[in-house]
Amino acid sequence: MEDWPIATQVERPYLSVVIPAYNESRRLPANLPKVFAYLDGQPYAAEVIVVDDGSEDDIASIVERFQKEHPNLRLIRNPHRGKAYTVRTGVLAARGCYIFQCDADLSMPVEELAKLLKALEEGYDVVVGWRARRYHLPWYRQIMSLIYHLVVQAIVVRGVRDTQSGFKCYRRPVAHDIFRRTMLYSGEAEIKGPAVTGFDVEILFLAQQSGYRIKEVPVEWYYAERSTVNPIKDSLRNLGDVIRVRLNDLQGKYRHARAAKGDMGASAPEL
Repeated sequence: MEDWPIATQVERPYLSVVIPAYNESRRLPANLPKVFAYLDGQPYAAEVIVVDDGSEDDIASIVERFQKEHPNLRLIRNPHRGKAYTVRTGVLAARGCYIFQCDADLSMPVEELAKLLKALEEGYDVVVGWRARRYHLPWYRQIMSLIYHLVVQAIVVRGVRDTQSGFKCYRRPVAHDIFRRTMLYSGEAEIKGPAVTGFDVEILFLAQQSGYRIKEVPVEWYYAERSTVNPIKDSLRNLGDVIRVRLNDLQGKYRHARAAKGDMGASAPEL
């Protein structure tokens, strides 16, 4: 089993913001200042973790330049294994009491983060930014999203309207418990590609299976075109992931993983 970087008790902030990045030298330099401008205006301490997914551009050096002005910015360099592996790395390295996972395109305005944190403070374990208002989303993406949603509801995760949202908040011990037990795209065999959303379904499935409290919070969301998305290929891959999650469950793999990691349960303490 691969060893993952786990946060220490030293200088634990209130919030960790995890941003996966693959060839984001065009968008991240414009969006990181928005994140820091928002966090600088908050009464709590926060860290920002950018995980570089083996980018072919100069995103790592760009982040290093930002670090000169923002000591609470961390950079983790990964080999190129895709978004799921990248998010997993960042979440397991996070030190904050709460962990916020967001996309580099910042299609959800960072100001919406307050809604998600409020739900965590109310006692929820996992909070999903439900994209209730979607701006500029092409019609074919709407159809793809609807079909995928119906399949997910029927096979794996019930009661969550927006499993694919890239904006989620977790209590730290809950996030570490769930992400350490994921099986999709968690090692060398990952199919490389930033558009994979099957791991989002797996995360929520494990959260439901573990009895963690999940809440969806409506947020505004602005569609950002990704040139690397292949609508047909990525849709089929994501549907295949949904089936893999169900098969893993039927074969007892998640139960075995939970036993191997130690059963935290829904009453895991806030550390």
